[in-house]
Amino acid sequence: MRAATAGLRLGPLLRHIDWETGTTATVWVETDRHCTVEIPCANGAHGSATTFRIAARHYAVVPVGGLRPGSTTTYEVLLDGHRVWPPPDFRFPPSTITAPPVPAPGVTVAFGSCRQAPHPVGDGRDGQDALGPDALGALALRLAADPGAARPDVLLLLGDQVYADEVSPATRSWLAARRDLREPPGPQVRDYEEYTRLYEESWGEPGVRWLLSTVPSVMIFDDHDVIDDWNTSASWVAGMRATPWWHKRAVGALMSYWVHQHLGNLSPAELGTDPLLAAVRAAPDGTAALRTFAERAETDPDSVRWSFRRDFGRTRLLMLDTRAGRSLADERRRSILGPAQSRWLDEQTPAARGAYDHLLVATSLPWLLPPLAHELESWDAALCRGERGGPGGPWARLGERLRRRFDLEHWPAFPRSFDGLARLIARAGGGPGAPATVCVLSGDVHHGYIAEPRWPEGTGPEARVVQLTCSPLHNTLSRTLRWAFRLGWSPAARLAGRALARHGRTGRPPVRWERTGGPWFGNQLMTLTLRGRSARLRLEQVGPPGTGLVTVDERTLTPPPDGSGTRGGPGR
Repeated sequence: MRAATAGLRLGPLLRHIDWETGTTATVWVETDRHCTVEIPCANGAHGSATTFRIAARHYAVVPVGGLRPGSTTTYEVLLDGHRVWPPPDFRFPPSTITAPPVPAPGVTVAFGSCRQAPHPVGDGRDGQDALGPDALGALALRLAADPGAARPDVLLLLGDQVYADEVSPATRSWLAARRDLREPPGPQVRDYEEYTRLYEESWGEPGVRWLLSTVPSVMIFDDHDVIDDWNTSASWVAGMRATPWWHKRAVGALMSYWVHQHLGNLSPAELGTDPLLAAVRAAPDGTAALRTFAERAETDPDSVRWSFRRDFGRTRLLMLDTRAGRSLADERRRSILGPAQSRWLDEQTPAARGAYDHLLVATSLPWLLPPLAHELESWDAALCRGERGGPGGPWARLGERLRRRFDLEHWPAFPRSFDGLARLIARAGGGPGAPATVCVLSGDVHHGYIAEPRWPEGTGPEARVVQLTCSPLHNTLSRTLRWAFRLGWSPAARLAGRALARHGRTGRPPVRWERTGGPWFGNQLMTLTLRGRSARLRLEQVGPPGTGLVTVDERTLTPPPDGSGTRGGPGR
C-alpha cells in the first residue's frame, strides 16, 4: 500500500523579507507529518527545509533565496515533491513574494492589534459575526479583488494574535470534548496542544490565510496571547504560580509563541545561528529542548529577549516586548523592560548618525494615554510603592487591588520606564541627522487615536513625534469604556488627574501631550506610507457588511517646514 502524502496543516505565512539585499525571504508552515518543504518561485528563486517536531506536530521555516530586488514572483508549496499550495479550487489569487528594490525609496507599513477569531451569531449560517467584520479579512478581500492594487510592504501585528482566555464558542466546544471544563482553568487554554487550536482558528480562515501568505508580517505578543493582565505585578505573578494549572499554561504559551510567531521575526542569518532552533532541528523530537527554554523564560524573564529590530531601507522598526520581560520584584524600580532589554534598546537608537529617516517604536501598550488614565496609573503605582503609608500599608494594598481590578499596567504604571522612553525618543529624534519622524505604534485599548508629546522648550527632539494607537482589528469595546476614554481627554479629567498626582506625589512627567486625532471606535487598521523624509498616515475602519474598509482619517505627519519639531507647545 502506498503511503499517504504529507499535507499542509497551516500556512504558508510569508514572514521575513531582507531589505538590505532584496534577495531572501522566509516562509513558515505547519505540516501534518515529517517531510521536506520546498518553496519554488516562478522566477527561479527557491527554498527548502526539513520539518522539525514539537509535541507531535511538524513545522518548518523555509529560507527562500535567489529573489530579484524590485520584483514580484508567485510561489507554491511542495511537500516531498507534491504541490499542496495553492489548494485546488482556491478562490484567491496566487501567493506572491515581493522583494524590495535596493536601495528602497520607502516602505508602507500597516498595523493593528487585538484580533479575536470569528464569533458567529446564532448558528453562523447567515455569516454575521458578533464582533463585526474583521479588518484583516476586509483587507484580504480588497487586495484579492484587485491584484494590481498597492499592498502594504509589511504587516505589524501588535499583540493579542490569539485569545487564550476568551475563546470562541467553537473552541469552547472543542475544549469541552477534550477535558472537563469544570476543572481549572475552565473554558480557557491549558497547554501547548490547545494553543495550536487557537492559531489554526485565527490563521485558517481562507482570506486571512491568503493575506498572510502574500504580505510579510512581524509580530509581538500582548497579555491575551497568554492571559489577561499577564505580569501585572510581582504579587500577581506569585499568585498565579501558586495555582496548579499556571505552569503548564505559561510554558505552553511561550512554546507556541516561539514556534508560531517568534521564529518568523528572525532573518535567515539569525535562524542559522539560533542555538535553540539548531537543537530542535537536530533532535527527533524538539519538545524537551523547547520546553526547557520556555520554563527558563517564564521564571527568568531577563534571560530571553523577545524584542527585535528590523530595518526597511531607511526606516528602523524597534518591536518591544512590554509583557514577558518586565522587571517586577522591587516596586520602587519596576520596569516595563528588563535590564538586558533596556540596554539593548539603548543600543538600537544611535543619535546624530543619520542612520534612518523614520524611527518606529512598536509597543503593544500605548505610551501616551488619555491624561486621566495616565495620572490614575501613576497614582496607583505611587500607592503600591508606599508613597502613602509606606510599603505594605493599607494604601499599598488598595493600590494593588485597584491595579488588578482596572488593568492599571500600561507605561504610566512604570514611571521610570515612561520617563526613560521619553528621554530615548528625545535623544534618538534630536541632533544632526535626526529622523524626520519618531512614531510610537501601539494597540491594546480597543480604539484608535493620535497623541503628540511636547518637551519643555529647548529639550525636545527636532523630529515630529506621534503616538499612533490602532485597535482592534477584530474585537469590541463596551459603551461604558467608550464614554470613559472620551472623558479621559476632557478639561475636567485633566483637573481630576492633577488632584491624583498631588495625592500620590507623582510629580510632573517629562513631556506633556494632547490628542490630535480620534478617538475612533470600531474594527480598524492604520497604514503608514514613508517615502524619503515624508510620512503619511491613513486610518481605515470596516463599514457595514459588504462595504469593506473605509478611510476615516488621512493626514501628513512630516514635520512642519519651519523645522520646529516637538519642542515646546501646548500642555497636557
